Amino acid sequence: MSVAGLLLAAGAGTRMGLAKALVIDEEGTPWLERAVAALRDGGCPEVTVVLGARAEESRRLVPDGVGVVVADGWAEGMSASLRAGLEHLEDFDVDAAVVSLVDLPDVTDAVVRRVLTAGADSAALIRTTYDGRPGHPVVLGREHWFGVRAAAVGDRGARDYLAHHALVEVECGDLATGLDVDRPSAI
Repeated sequence: MSVAGLLLAAGAGTRMGLAKALVIDEEGTPWLERAVAALRDGGCPEVTVVLGARAEESRRLVPDGVGVVVADGWAEGMSASLRAGLEHLEDFDVDAAVVSLVDLPDVTDAVVRRVLTAGADSAALIRTTYDGRPGHPVVLGREHWFGVRAAAVGDRGARDYLAHHALVEVECGDLATGLDVDRPSAI
C-alpha cells in the first residue's frame, strides 16, 4: 500500500481575517508546517499542499520536499481544492490519498496513524470520527477519486460521496477534538 497526504489549505479564511495557510499559532508554528508534519509522521511519505487564496505568499510556509498545487477555482470552496489535489495525485503511483485540512490544530500524527491502521488500499474509504462526529483526515482509495471529484461541489468536498458509499469509520475522539478553527480567538 502506498499513500500520499493531501493537505487542503486554499481557503481565504474570511472569518479568521487571514488565509488559513498563513496562520501561525501562538507558539510561532505555521499551521501549514504542523499539518504537513502530522501527515508525514503519521505515515504519508509524500505530501501535497493545495493552495489558493494568497498562494504565492503561502508558498513560503510550505516545508521543503512538499508538493504544491494551486487550485484556480479555490473561491468555489473545499470541492475545488479537493478536485485539484486528486487530479494532481493521478500522476503518482499511490493507492490512496489521506486528505486533511490545514485548520485542524489538534489533529496530530497519532490520528493519522490510527486512521491508516484501518487500511489504505485503492478501494479504501475511511473517515475519522471524533466522539461519533465525522471529521478529517479522510482516506480516499484511488478507485474512488473519479467519483469523489464528480460529486464534490461548493464547500462540501467528499461529504456527499461518502454519504452514499460504504465506508469504515475510525474513532479518534480520545486523541483529538478534530474541530476546525475559524476565528482568531480560537487559536
